[in-house]
Amino acid sequence: MPNNPTVPHPAEALILARIPAPVRERAARVRLMVFDVDGTLTDGSLWYGEHGEALKRFHVLDGQGLRMLAAGGVTVGILTARDGPIVTRRAADLGIAHVVQGVHDKAGALAALAQRCGLTFEEAGYMGDDINDLPAMRQAAFAATVPGAPSYVAQAAHWCAQRGGGAGAARECCDLILAAQGRLSNVLTGTPQPILPGASPQ
Repeated sequence: MPNNPTVPHPAEALILARIPAPVRERAARVRLMVFDVDGTLTDGSLWYGEHGEALKRFHVLDGQGLRMLAAGGVTVGILTARDGPIVTRRAADLGIAHVVQGVHDKAGALAALAQRCGLTFEEAGYMGDDINDLPAMRQAAFAATVPGAPSYVAQAAHWCAQRGGGAGAARECCDLILAAQGRLSNVLTGTPQPILPGASPQ
Protein backbone atom coordinates (compact mmCIF):
# COMPACT_ATOMS: atom_id res chain seq x y z
CA MET A 1 0.00 0.00 0.00
CA PRO A 2 1.18 3.58 -0.56
CA ASN A 3 2.74 5.35 2.39
CA ASN A 4 0.72 7.74 4.49
CA PRO A 5 1.31 11.03 2.62
CA THR A 6 1.48 12.89 5.94
CA VAL A 7 4.52 10.81 6.97
CA PRO A 8 6.64 10.49 3.82
CA HIS A 9 9.51 8.05 3.50
CA PRO A 10 12.93 9.78 3.78
CA ALA A 11 13.53 9.41 0.03
CA GLU A 12 10.15 10.96 -0.69
CA ALA A 13 10.67 13.71 1.87
CA LEU A 14 14.00 14.60 0.26
CA ILE A 15 12.36 15.06 -3.14
CA LEU A 16 9.21 16.79 -1.94
CA ALA A 17 11.00 19.25 0.34
CA ARG A 18 11.85 21.50 -2.62
CA ILE A 19 8.56 21.05 -4.50
CA PRO A 20 5.75 23.61 -3.98
CA ALA A 21 2.49 22.18 -2.67
CA PRO A 22 0.47 23.00 -5.83
CA VAL A 23 2.97 21.05 -7.94
CA ARG A 24 2.87 18.09 -5.54
CA GLU A 25 -0.91 18.09 -5.73
CA ARG A 26 -0.85 18.04 -9.53
CA ALA A 27 1.74 15.25 -9.64
CA ALA A 28 -0.34 13.23 -7.20
CA ARG A 29 -3.24 13.19 -9.68
CA VAL A 30 -1.25 11.67 -12.55
CA ARG A 31 -2.43 8.27 -13.75
CA LEU A 32 -0.95 8.59 -17.25
CA MET A 33 2.44 10.24 -17.83
CA VAL A 34 3.47 10.88 -21.43
CA PHE A 35 6.94 11.93 -22.56
CA ASP A 36 8.19 13.68 -25.68
CA VAL A 37 11.37 12.17 -27.14
CA ASP A 38 13.73 14.66 -28.82
CA GLY A 39 14.96 17.15 -26.24
CA THR A 40 13.17 15.39 -23.38
CA LEU A 41 14.20 11.73 -23.41
CA THR A 42 17.23 12.74 -25.50
CA ASP A 43 19.42 15.84 -25.50
CA GLY A 44 17.82 16.92 -28.77
CA SER A 45 20.77 15.99 -30.98
CA LEU A 46 19.89 14.28 -34.27
CA TRP A 47 22.66 12.06 -35.64
CA TYR A 48 22.29 11.68 -39.40
CA GLY A 49 23.90 9.30 -41.84
CA GLU A 50 23.56 9.26 -45.60
CA HIS A 51 20.27 7.36 -45.33
CA GLY A 52 18.71 9.62 -42.70
CA GLU A 53 18.62 9.60 -38.91
CA ALA A 54 21.01 6.99 -37.60
CA LEU A 55 21.25 7.40 -33.83
CA LYS A 56 19.58 8.79 -30.72
CA ARG A 57 21.24 8.91 -27.32
CA PHE A 58 19.19 7.88 -24.28
CA HIS A 59 20.16 7.91 -20.61
CA VAL A 60 19.92 4.91 -18.31
CA LEU A 61 18.61 7.10 -15.48
CA ASP A 62 15.60 8.05 -17.57
CA GLY A 63 14.96 4.49 -18.65
CA GLN A 64 15.05 3.27 -15.07
CA GLY A 65 12.74 6.11 -14.07
CA LEU A 66 10.15 5.11 -16.67
CA ARG A 67 10.31 1.52 -15.46
CA MET A 68 9.91 2.68 -11.86
CA LEU A 69 6.92 4.83 -12.75
CA ALA A 70 5.22 1.89 -14.44
CA ALA A 71 6.07 -0.34 -11.48
CA GLY A 72 4.42 2.28 -9.28
CA GLY A 73 1.13 1.82 -11.11
CA VAL A 74 1.25 4.83 -13.45
CA THR A 75 0.72 4.23 -17.17
CA VAL A 76 3.67 5.51 -19.22
CA GLY A 77 3.43 6.76 -22.80
CA ILE A 78 5.75 8.18 -25.46
CA LEU A 79 4.60 10.81 -27.94
CA THR A 80 6.81 12.20 -30.70
CA ALA A 81 6.42 14.13 -33.93
CA ARG A 82 9.20 12.12 -35.53
CA ASP A 83 8.86 8.52 -36.65
CA GLY A 84 11.44 5.78 -36.72
CA PRO A 85 12.57 2.39 -35.47
CA ILE A 86 14.89 3.80 -32.80
CA VAL A 87 12.03 4.97 -30.58
CA THR A 88 10.13 1.75 -31.24
CA ARG A 89 13.15 -0.25 -30.07
CA ARG A 90 13.72 1.91 -27.00
CA ALA A 91 10.07 1.66 -25.96
CA ALA A 92 10.13 -2.11 -26.44
CA ASP A 93 13.25 -2.38 -24.28
CA LEU A 94 11.44 -0.48 -21.51
CA GLY A 95 8.18 -2.38 -21.89
CA ILE A 96 6.21 0.72 -22.93
CA ALA A 97 3.17 -0.20 -25.02
CA HIS A 98 1.69 3.27 -25.48
CA VAL A 99 3.89 4.78 -28.20
CA VAL A 100 2.61 7.35 -30.71
CA GLN A 101 5.00 8.53 -33.43
CA GLY A 102 4.74 10.86 -36.40
CA VAL A 103 2.00 13.01 -34.86
CA HIS A 104 1.98 16.81 -34.82
CA ASP A 105 -1.29 17.35 -32.94
CA LYS A 106 0.12 16.37 -29.58
CA ALA A 107 -2.85 17.63 -27.58
CA GLY A 108 -5.15 15.47 -29.68
CA ALA A 109 -2.81 12.50 -29.33
CA LEU A 110 -2.62 12.98 -25.56
CA ALA A 111 -6.41 13.11 -25.38
CA ALA A 112 -6.67 9.92 -27.43
CA LEU A 113 -4.16 8.14 -25.19
CA ALA A 114 -6.01 9.26 -22.08
CA GLN A 115 -9.33 8.12 -23.53
CA ARG A 116 -7.81 4.76 -24.44
CA CYS A 117 -6.82 4.38 -20.79
CA GLY A 118 -10.23 5.52 -19.55
CA LEU A 119 -8.82 8.80 -18.25
CA THR A 120 -9.20 12.55 -18.75
CA PHE A 121 -6.74 15.43 -19.03
CA GLU A 122 -7.18 15.91 -15.27
CA GLU A 123 -5.36 12.62 -14.73
CA ALA A 124 -2.75 13.01 -17.47
CA GLY A 125 0.74 14.46 -17.30
CA TYR A 126 3.01 15.50 -20.14
CA MET A 127 6.72 16.34 -20.33
CA GLY A 128 8.05 18.24 -23.34
CA ASP A 129 10.57 20.86 -24.33
CA ASP A 130 9.51 22.82 -27.41
CA ILE A 131 6.76 24.72 -29.17
CA ASN A 132 5.03 21.64 -30.59
CA ASP A 133 4.63 20.34 -27.02
CA LEU A 134 2.80 23.44 -25.80
CA PRO A 135 -0.77 22.36 -26.69
CA ALA A 136 -0.37 19.08 -24.78
CA MET A 137 1.34 20.81 -21.86
CA ARG A 138 -1.47 23.36 -21.59
CA GLN A 139 -4.08 20.60 -21.50
CA ALA A 140 -2.34 18.27 -19.05
CA ALA A 141 -3.03 18.33 -15.33
CA PHE A 142 0.72 18.17 -14.74
CA ALA A 143 3.08 19.73 -17.29
CA ALA A 144 6.84 19.28 -16.95
CA THR A 145 9.80 20.53 -18.95
CA VAL A 146 13.60 20.63 -19.03
CA PRO A 147 16.08 23.46 -18.29
CA GLY A 148 16.94 24.08 -21.94
CA ALA A 149 13.36 24.71 -23.02
CA PRO A 150 12.50 28.14 -24.50
CA SER A 151 11.15 30.59 -21.93
CA TYR A 152 7.61 30.48 -23.30
CA VAL A 153 7.60 26.69 -22.98
CA ALA A 154 8.99 26.84 -19.46
CA GLN A 155 6.28 29.35 -18.57
CA ALA A 156 3.60 26.82 -19.55
CA ALA A 157 5.08 24.12 -17.31
CA HIS A 158 4.10 23.49 -13.71
CA TRP A 159 7.56 22.10 -12.97
CA CYS A 160 11.03 22.10 -14.53
CA ALA A 161 13.68 19.44 -13.95
CA GLN A 162 17.18 20.35 -12.84
CA ARG A 163 18.85 17.82 -15.12
CA GLY A 164 18.79 18.32 -18.87
CA GLY A 165 16.82 16.44 -21.48
CA GLY A 166 18.35 13.03 -22.11
CA ALA A 167 20.44 13.45 -18.96
CA GLY A 168 18.09 12.45 -16.16
CA ALA A 169 15.26 15.00 -16.50
CA ALA A 170 12.65 12.31 -17.05
CA ARG A 171 13.99 10.39 -14.04
CA GLU A 172 13.49 13.46 -11.85
CA CYS A 173 9.95 13.72 -13.15
CA CYS A 174 9.21 10.06 -12.44
CA ASP A 175 10.67 10.31 -8.93
CA LEU A 176 8.57 13.40 -8.24
CA ILE A 177 5.33 11.72 -9.33
CA LEU A 178 6.03 8.60 -7.30
CA ALA A 179 7.00 10.65 -4.25
CA ALA A 180 3.91 12.85 -4.53
CA GLN A 181 1.76 9.72 -4.60
CA GLY A 182 3.56 8.13 -1.65
CA ARG A 183 4.68 5.23 -3.81
CA LEU A 184 8.40 5.82 -4.30
CA SER A 185 9.55 3.96 -1.20
CA ASN A 186 7.61 0.84 -2.16
CA VAL A 187 9.07 0.93 -5.66
CA LEU A 188 12.57 1.30 -4.22
CA THR A 189 12.07 -1.74 -2.00
CA GLY A 190 10.45 -3.80 -4.74
CA THR A 191 7.05 -3.96 -3.06
CA PRO A 192 4.42 -4.86 -5.70
CA GLN A 193 2.22 -1.90 -6.53
CA PRO A 194 -1.38 -2.14 -7.73
CA ILE A 195 -2.25 -0.33 -10.94
CA LEU A 196 -3.82 2.98 -9.98
CA PRO A 197 -7.55 3.45 -10.66
CA GLY A 198 -7.93 4.47 -14.27
CA ALA A 199 -4.39 3.53 -15.25
CA SER A 200 -3.73 0.59 -17.54
CA PRO A 201 -1.08 -2.12 -17.79
CA GLN A 202 2.00 -1.23 -19.85
